[in-house]
Amino acid sequence: MTRTTADVTFLRGYNQALVMAVGRTVRTFERSTVVDATGLTPQAVSKVIARLTADGLIRPAGVRRPGIGKPAVVYELVPDSRYAIGAHVARRTLRLVLVDLAGAVHHSTVIPLPADFTPGQLLDALSVGIEAITTGAELRSRLTGVGIGMIGPLDHAHGLVRDAHGLRHWHDVPLRELAEAHLGLPVHLDKDVTAGITAEAWRHGATFGDAALIMVESGIGGGFWLGGAAHRGAHTNAGEFGHTVVDLDGPRCVCGRHGCLEVVHLRATEAGDVARAARVLAVGVVNLLQTLDLAHVVLAGADLLRHADVYLPAVERAVRTDVPRADWLAPTVTLSRLGADVIAAGAAMQVLDKHYGIPELAALQAGTRSR
Repeated sequence: MTRTTADVTFLRGYNQALVMAVGRTVRTFERSTVVDATGLTPQAVSKVIARLTADGLIRPAGVRRPGIGKPAVVYELVPDSRYAIGAHVARRTLRLVLVDLAGAVHHSTVIPLPADFTPGQLLDALSVGIEAITTGAELRSRLTGVGIGMIGPLDHAHGLVRDAHGLRHWHDVPLRELAEAHLGLPVHLDKDVTAGITAEAWRHGATFGDAALIMVESGIGGGFWLGGAAHRGAHTNAGEFGHTVVDLDGPRCVCGRHGCLEVVHLRATEAGDVARAARVLAVGVVNLLQTLDLAHVVLAGADLLRHADVYLPAVERAVRTDVPRADWLAPTVTLSRLGADVIAAGAAMQVLDKHYGIPELAALQAGTRSR
C-alpha cells in the first residue's frame, strides 16, 4: 500500500464514519442533513450513502416531498445489520452484552468467575457465554467481533494484560491473541474504564465534551474522553485514577504505595462508613477537575451505584464548594445511564467503532512504511 493509497483509504473511511455518526444520532436523515452536519460535499455524501446502502448498513426509509424542489430520499441506520459482543472482566465476574450497530444493548448476562481465575478459565467462560447469547447462524454471521474491557494495567496497543491488580495469573498475558484463537473472532482489548467512557460518548452524541467516567467496583478507575476521543496515554495505560495519592501517611495500597485514593476509600467502606467513602472519592474527583478542566463527570460501577444516593450528592457538593469559581468551571455530574452494562457495552461499541468509526491514519501510514 502506497502513502497515497493509505490517505485515500483513510478519507473514504473517515467520510463513511461521519455519515454513520449522523445515522446513530438522528432517527432518519437525508443527504442534505449529512452535508449540513459534516461539511462534506453533496457529491461525497452521495457516494458514501450509495456504498453504505450496498453494504446493508443503511436503507431508504421513505421520501420527503418539500413544497418546492425535488423529493429527497430519507435514510435510516439498519441496527440489526451488524452486532458486537462486549465483555466486562472484573475480579469475580464476567458480564457479556450483545450490542447492535446503533448501540442498543439486546442481551446482558453475568457469569461468575473463580477467585483468582486464570487466563484459561476466562477464555472458557467467554466461549460459553458468547455461544449462549448468539444462538443462530444468521446472527453469528453478522457479528463484527468481541470487545473486552478489563482491569489494568494493560497495553491496549499490543493486546497485553500487564499486571491486573489483584489477579496473580495475569502478568504480560497476550489476551487479545489468545482470545482470537479461542473464539475465532476479531478481539479488541482495552481498559475497562476506557471502554466505559466510550459508551457514554456514544450515548451522549455530539454534545459530549471533555469528560471522565469514574468507576468504583472492586477498585477505582477513571476513563477519559478528551478532544473528541478516548484518551489512553503514551503507553495506553491511562486511567489508574485510584492510584493517585491523597494521604502521604495513609495505609499501604495493593500497588505498593501508601495513601492511594483506592485504599483510603477501601478502608472507609470496610468500616461501613459509606458517607466517608463518598467524600474520599469526591476529593479525588475535585483533584481531577483541577487538572483536566472537564465538562462532564459520569459516576459508574456496581459498588458506587449500590449507594448512588450517597455518592452522587457528595461529589456534586464537593464540586460546588471545592472547585474555585464553580459558577464558571463546574461540570455536570451524573450517574451512568447504562448502569452495570456500561463497560461491556462500551467494549462492544469500540469494536463497532474500529470497523465503522473513524479510522486511525497513523495505523494506515504505519502500514505503508512496512511495505
